[in-house]
Amino acid sequence: MIINSHLNRRTLLKTSAGAAAGLGLASIGGRAFAQEDTIRIASLLDLSGGLDAAGKPMQDAITFAVEEINQAGGLLGKQISLVTYDTQTDMRLYPQYSQQAALKDKVSAVFGGITSASREVMRPVLRRLNTLYFYNTQYEGGVCDRNIFCTGITPAQKQSKHVPYAMNKWGKKIYTLAADYNYGQITAAWTRKYCTENGGQIVGEDFFPLDVTNFGSTIQKIQEAKPDFLYLVLVGGAHQSFYRQWAAAGMNKQIPMASTTMTIGGEQMVLSPEETNGILLCFNYFEALETPANKAFLERFHKRFGADYPYVTELAMATYQSVYLWAEGVKRAGTAERMPVVEALESGISLDLPSGKFSIDPQTHHCVMDINIGQIQDRKINILESFSQQQPLDTSGVCDLKKNPDDNSMYVIKV
Repeated sequence: MIINSHLNRRTLLKTSAGAAAGLGLASIGGRAFAQEDTIRIASLLDLSGGLDAAGKPMQDAITFAVEEINQAGGLLGKQISLVTYDTQTDMRLYPQYSQQAALKDKVSAVFGGITSASREVMRPVLRRLNTLYFYNTQYEGGVCDRNIFCTGITPAQKQSKHVPYAMNKWGKKIYTLAADYNYGQITAAWTRKYCTENGGQIVGEDFFPLDVTNFGSTIQKIQEAKPDFLYLVLVGGAHQSFYRQWAAAGMNKQIPMASTTMTIGGEQMVLSPEETNGILLCFNYFEALETPANKAFLERFHKRFGADYPYVTELAMATYQSVYLWAEGVKRAGTAERMPVVEALESGISLDLPSGKFSIDPQTHHCVMDINIGQIQDRKINILESFSQQQPLDTSGVCDLKKNPDDNSMYVIKV
């Protein structure tokens, strides 16, 4: 299913997008423009299906970024037209819609994919069709491809701080629960690395398909293993069941938890405080950041989407900031064409954004960013410690797109 730009769950515009498209026009801000007067980009996100809780805030964020840029005059004298696809958490739709965005919509850039699996079926299509790709989700790291820019937090930024912080707080014995696909498997490997390097021990490790909802036998195994804390790499709506079952068994009062994914879909607003209090987090962005840029952003965002908007997530912020990085690349290039924009982005772009200073690393096409440790309390996140300007990848210099611009690899940690 294809949903035209600005027709997301908080629809404000009434223009008939279908009629505009039939006339060779694009709908922007309630007006119709000839296509040559617009710069088209596409979002490919899960607005329905098992990952919609993560996808919908990301869609709101990209919509908001486009609206802000358009209201400020657009880019190169043109307005941005956002074409939106609902990928429905269906693996068959990611490559199909990637091809359609590139060939039919002729977009200048694609922003999307949530799981690493979705990224890895979109990435080769967009590379082959010479369409610039922005992946805005925290992930396991290792992608080395000049056609993609990754704005999400990586293990070298996240696990390197998160795992030792939790070990210092709670103890050395870790039990890992992870989603059973490349993000969960590789992130578990990074967890083993940082656990071992800090003198810890993995006392258990279990992997679950995304549709698993019954964790009774796993909870029993954890009780027998007696870890100091759980390290959770769970993904999607089905895996929320673990937190409910863990609390129902009374285990939330016995063994603490650290999570790599809790709050990326606003889960703390759906689960009860009893089920989430005390969970340790590590992200680039929390709403609680006390910076002028973040306060101004939240004021604008809530004016647009309402004071009761549940929570601006890490993934939503990464999406919002990626649009501004792309826009800066277009401005510096003087064109929205792919290679001039890539070269402009590789020139060392750095912006002051709501999460802090945000810079593109030309060598890896990932981002240098601030990292924050936080803890949930009554559905809010308290920031405990911050780390300034952390480098994105720990691949010992393996990925170097300046020296090897034709590299198209996925480097995986071996532990």
